[in-house]
Amino acid sequence: MRQLLLFATVMLSAMVCANDYVSEVWCADLGNGQYQNPILCADYSDPDVCRVGDDYYMTSSSFNCVPGLQILHSRDLVNWSIVGAALPWGNVPDEKYATVQHGCGVWAPCIRHHNGEFYIFWGDPDVGIFMTHTADVRGVWSVPVLVKAGKGYIDTTPLWDDDGRVYLAHGIAGSRGGLKSVLFVCELSADATHTITESRIVYDGHEKHVTIEGPKFYKRNGYYYIFAPAGGVPTGWQVVLRSKSPYGPYEEQTVMAQGGTDINGPHQGGWVDTPSGEDWFIHFQDVGVYGRLVHLQPLTWRNDGWPVIGHDPDGDGCGEPVTRYRKPRVDGYCPMATPVESDEFDSATLGLQWQWHANYDHRWHYCDASNGRLRLYSYPVPEDYDNLYDVSNLLLQKTPAKDFVVTTRLTFNPIAKYHGERAGLLVMGLDYAAMVLENTPEGIVLSQVQCNKADKGTPERVMASLPLSCPTIYLRATFHDTGKKVLKSEGSADMIVEVRFYYSEDGIDYKPLGTTFTPREGKWIGAKVGLFCTRPAVKSNDGGWVDVDWWRVARE
Repeated sequence: MRQLLLFATVMLSAMVCANDYVSEVWCADLGNGQYQNPILCADYSDPDVCRVGDDYYMTSSSFNCVPGLQILHSRDLVNWSIVGAALPWGNVPDEKYATVQHGCGVWAPCIRHHNGEFYIFWGDPDVGIFMTHTADVRGVWSVPVLVKAGKGYIDTTPLWDDDGRVYLAHGIAGSRGGLKSVLFVCELSADATHTITESRIVYDGHEKHVTIEGPKFYKRNGYYYIFAPAGGVPTGWQVVLRSKSPYGPYEEQTVMAQGGTDINGPHQGGWVDTPSGEDWFIHFQDVGVYGRLVHLQPLTWRNDGWPVIGHDPDGDGCGEPVTRYRKPRVDGYCPMATPVESDEFDSATLGLQWQWHANYDHRWHYCDASNGRLRLYSYPVPEDYDNLYDVSNLLLQKTPAKDFVVTTRLTFNPIAKYHGERAGLLVMGLDYAAMVLENTPEGIVLSQVQCNKADKGTPERVMASLPLSCPTIYLRATFHDTGKKVLKSEGSADMIVEVRFYYSEDGIDYKPLGTTFTPREGKWIGAKVGLFCTRPAVKSNDGGWVDVDWWRVARE
């Protein structure tokens, strides 16, 4: 209990700072009553949203990254701040996620508010459907409950009906369940902790809407509605189903597609209304290396009871995504806000934007607030170490824009006899690159390394290196969208991004080191950027560390 209270205290402290933050590199609010998409130019995959009074809350897939189920808050659906996480210490079961499980963990959550409680449901494709709840969305969430066990169950949404019954819509992952393109409904107990009926297939999309998934379950004017994307992540469209019974039969309409826009997908999301009676839809767009960016679309209900999402100039009932649009109408002034990116490390806890690569271990770091620094301890790599891809104690965050610069100041303090201790700045994905400080027999060496096909166990290559006379160094990485794209097999295209690395001994004169790197996304996530500190997998009772004075994100 003491640990839970401490977590709630530090989360509140971080939230106060986070609400004042506005990014230098991307802000959706244009300051003239309009907004631009994406509203979050970062990898908040499979977003879902709910409203409580005048406040909106969003969560998204976190997969193997921890803290999981990050919670964002907004007063106008455009300006968002991170205010907490429902899984602060890791995924369940802990024994599995203590090591890196790329692409596993939290898939496609749904956030709802019912009778004074917030609920989040999500699917772990290898375990089943989980639920956690809380009365305080910014505070401590309950221990997750396994609501429905079984491989393949994903993409879940509860629906509390008018008669008190509770239903659950969900999909299934073909990679685990051996079937896809179908949607299910089952019934839950009154407290929503377990199923009381078997799941029943209520819609089969094989003939018309292949790869239908991500159902969001709603009720309006006597109809049960299921909003679901189909056609696949990079090239699909939005479908809405409706019926007078939760179990169907369901009618169908395609209500949004890419059309003539450059917003491919557009994929999974959720419908939300406003106190003034407007309707909006939040969804994501997959852009490859930067992950799945969050978009906001207007939603209109037609007289025939079907919704249209986005702009529908020809009136055919199928909208197209908007790039710019007027902001939702809200009461009062809503200041600009974006998720935090930079960190001065002057708090007793890490900023809410940071995530580890696996379940959190308290031996990995120390927030030295009195000295304004983060200390990362060198932690042993796995015994079967090939490269950094499967290392758990990588401290990373989402890329915040298409063009940006990140700079950090480090002081490396290895133990002299432990050659092979390393620390540095990392750009992580299926391919990765880093600026690495390494303790060698000749002293500390700075290298730019690169690892292509890291997920296949390929070893790193040293692209350039030089000896350092001082353990304190400034490291920098610049991200630049070239405007060029590479075609993918499914007909979509990914942008080509260039990353360049620099170092400085005085924080003024930055010199390039190594070669230009073209990053790739991770497993179901975008490329991430951050810090690490490791040592070889040899038996020792202690190790060195790296002190990080600050981490700053700015324009390119």
